[in-house]
Amino acid sequence: MTMPHTPARKKTASPAASLWHWFTPTYFRAVSGRVTPIALVLLLVTLPTGLAYAFFLSPPDYLQGETVRIMYIHVPSAWLALALYGAIAVASGITLTLKLPMAGHFATAASPVGACFTAIALISGSLWGKPTWGTYWVWDARLTSMLVLFFFYLAHSAMTQAFKQQERGQQAASILAIVGALNLPIIKWSVEWWHTLHQPESISFINPSSHIDISMLIPLGLMTVALFSYATIVITARMKLAILQQKWQSLLYQKTRNRS
Repeated sequence: MTMPHTPARKKTASPAASLWHWFTPTYFRAVSGRVTPIALVLLLVTLPTGLAYAFFLSPPDYLQGETVRIMYIHVPSAWLALALYGAIAVASGITLTLKLPMAGHFATAASPVGACFTAIALISGSLWGKPTWGTYWVWDARLTSMLVLFFFYLAHSAMTQAFKQQERGQQAASILAIVGALNLPIIKWSVEWWHTLHQPESISFINPSSHIDISMLIPLGLMTVALFSYATIVITARMKLAILQQKWQSLLYQKTRNRS
């Protein structure tokens, strides 16, 4: 008498294994191969259009005049600086808890990019402040907290290169990034908390009275998409380079081990 055949149960991947799949170099290469061309097309379309709107088609402000055009570089750069640091802090938490290498690669790749956009925000804000406030710099809460953010970016980038072992550098930089994330709410709400010289936000989904005219909203939106697209392309390229370097170092280690 033969026993009835019982079908084999399909092995279901654990939640950790499923999460790991999303953070593998293979999956990253597949996704980046689709995202990068889209980001490149958006950059090529929105950047020249946004610059044309910002400097030629949009009207001057009734109070600030032509100097308001600095906003189209300053505001998207500041948004991008905050968004990237927030993403770095999240990736740092994943690096420390789940030990996923791709999260560390993202934080390392995004840190210099975020530092550059923070510097652009600070410089353009100073140029905007001269005709508005009569000086290039004041120890305003918003400006000071943005300067602190810039220092956190520099420290994070330096920390990733401070150790011979890449993992130790990423872990130390991850702790620093999480601590620095406490500065983000200060940057966001410093104007409301302390009523400083810096003007309040012009776009708010909470306060309906805070608005911006559509003639200025169009170039601001175009420049925001352009800069975010540019950041996506650069960070993706830097991550790919980090993966190649890690693979090359692994091959060199294997060859050295085989020889010995």
